[in-house]
Amino acid sequence: MTRWPAVALVLAALVAGCAGGPVLANPPVVRPSPAATPAPSPRPPDPIPIAFPRDDAPHDRLTEWWYYTGHLRDAATGDRFGFEYVIFRAERGDFPVSWASHLAITDETHSRFLYAQRIEIGPQADLRPSAGGFDLALVPDAARPPDASNPPWRMTGIGGTDRLTAVSTSGEAALAGSSGALGLDLRLAAEKAPALHDRDGWIDFGPGGGSYYYSRTRMSATGALTLDGRSLVVDGEAWFDHQWGDFIAVGGGGWDWFAVNLADGSDLTLSFVRDRTGTDSLVYGTYVAADGSTIHLPADAFHVTVTGHWTSPKTGAVYPAGWHVDVPGQGLAIDLAPTVAGQELDTRRTTGVVYWEGSQVVHATRHGTPLGGEAYVELTGYAPAR
Repeated sequence: MTRWPAVALVLAALVAGCAGGPVLANPPVVRPSPAATPAPSPRPPDPIPIAFPRDDAPHDRLTEWWYYTGHLRDAATGDRFGFEYVIFRAERGDFPVSWASHLAITDETHSRFLYAQRIEIGPQADLRPSAGGFDLALVPDAARPPDASNPPWRMTGIGGTDRLTAVSTSGEAALAGSSGALGLDLRLAAEKAPALHDRDGWIDFGPGGGSYYYSRTRMSATGALTLDGRSLVVDGEAWFDHQWGDFIAVGGGGWDWFAVNLADGSDLTLSFVRDRTGTDSLVYGTYVAADGSTIHLPADAFHVTVTGHWTSPKTGAVYPAGWHVDVPGQGLAIDLAPTVAGQELDTRRTTGVVYWEGSQVVHATRHGTPLGGEAYVELTGYAPAR
């Protein structure tokens, strides 16, 4: 959006917990504006118990995101796709509320990775439905209203019934590497109650602040995927993370985040947050049983070993590209490998960073019995920012 000043104030990288997811992803670039954001009203000290559907909605906090990853199948051909769709929200003092969004599609069958991004400044992106929940909409250029050829990217949801719509414009599609429009239109329905991470949904970062964090780890997905300008009827599953809090600079060395859905109905997420020296400073996970009950996993409850690497031809960054995961308390052994090697996003235009986030091939066993599944992994801190 060239109407904004060329010099941007880039917020510090956030904490992990994705995928994507997470404590994951990246803050939007904040650009100066004459408009001022009022200071948040007084509130009780943290942590405040999470309540639904109240906490599906936006919060007046420094940092927040609504983050979806998932796996889709073409009903006609059986082709498989991964997707990532996220909206970030940031408040920083007298700057106006700032937003950024990333959309990515992994064409697993044809070994392609496509993505687009948007940024918007101001409160107009938050439509605040009267019934509660969230209704967020970002247009490609806030200087002109959206229309049929310039639709907003939109997320709506309340209580685990969500709608995701996004179609890239021609310019965004060119950035994505697609030969035509790129997008999705999905309806999601939660199959489990929200999982509160670290037992009560509050992650304490100490001097770095703290974050509220819950996930809907298994949501059915139906709708359409737009690829190369063609609309495909798809269905599949999605994972949703919602995180918010008064934190800015946690995980200065980046983070690795894992989200795994297993064929027996159980789900697993693991987070490794590194400090600026590259040392793990925060490690935790959550196991969600098929019935929706959760178990907090401290750092000594699981172990992850890197089994391969991939070097980006565009940035030169070297990423882990294969993992073996052991969770002894659940009898789980899981091997992950990217479905497509190059699932790197250069989002320096909107969030100031380059990161890798992508779908995985899953081979798992529980107490030695083979078990299928699907997974997403997010990796930050491996490529130079700006």
